[in-house]
Amino acid sequence: MELTSNTNILIVGLGVIGGGYASALTKQGFRVSCITKNPEDIAYAKERGMIRVGTTELDPNLIGAADLIIFAVYPQIFIDWVRTNQVLFKSGTLITDVTGVKGGVVAEVQSFLRPDVEFIAAHPMAGRERSGVEFSDDRVFKGANYIITPTEKNTPEAIAVCRRLGELLGFARISELSPAEHDETIAFLSQLTHCIAVVLMTCNNAPSLEKYTGDSFRDLTRIAKINDEMWSELFLWNRDALLGEMDRFSNEFARLRAMLETGDREGMREMMRASTERRALFDKPTV
Repeated sequence: MELTSNTNILIVGLGVIGGGYASALTKQGFRVSCITKNPEDIAYAKERGMIRVGTTELDPNLIGAADLIIFAVYPQIFIDWVRTNQVLFKSGTLITDVTGVKGGVVAEVQSFLRPDVEFIAAHPMAGRERSGVEFSDDRVFKGANYIITPTEKNTPEAIAVCRRLGELLGFARISELSPAEHDETIAFLSQLTHCIAVVLMTCNNAPSLEKYTGDSFRDLTRIAKINDEMWSELFLWNRDALLGEMDRFSNEFARLRAMLETGDREGMREMMRASTERRALFDKPTV
């Protein structure tokens, strides 16, 4: 299939990412529909022209008309939904996702998916601290990274469609990793950073700290306003990789602590210079 103005796109799960996808794709002229659990979210999206039609029901006609289905739901919900409802997909349907873990999810779905339907996994490296369609904003995709995680079961055509989807959404960099490589990378870049932000907010409960803080603490803990239901599930799905990154961080933190304890100023400065140099590589590209 190709992504054209005649492509029917169905989004399952109209939260902050699903809503961002809906807005961006509708602006590009696609016919976007959705299935989500809250009727209030559908009303919100329709009032703002984000979707053409939406329902909280398993509408066989809506599902059967979809050429591309984007799942913006939690990993286990995604797996269960496809397992139960794939009978409603038309032959040739392409499905993709936005889930933050891939190893177990991709293997599981591809193991039971109908042979005339293809699943190509992807992960938009963008989001917001708040959940819900009312907080969605397709501008978060601009300058961000988009990771496709193909396997040997994916066709070049499906990978090309997924890459084109990333381009239409406005992502600046589109990369390909295996599901295992993705999970190892995300354990460090995303999951560990959320762990650190959470611990920073829970390790010191002294009263009134918010009255004295500066922007550095606010910036470092921005993601501590966390969706506990989603992130606890993601942590457990990627437990081994995340534990490894937590150990690596603990060891490096211990190295810095030892420098402080022994008065090794030059060692600390060398570590800070390395940090500054490496951090420059992570600035978003100008778009």
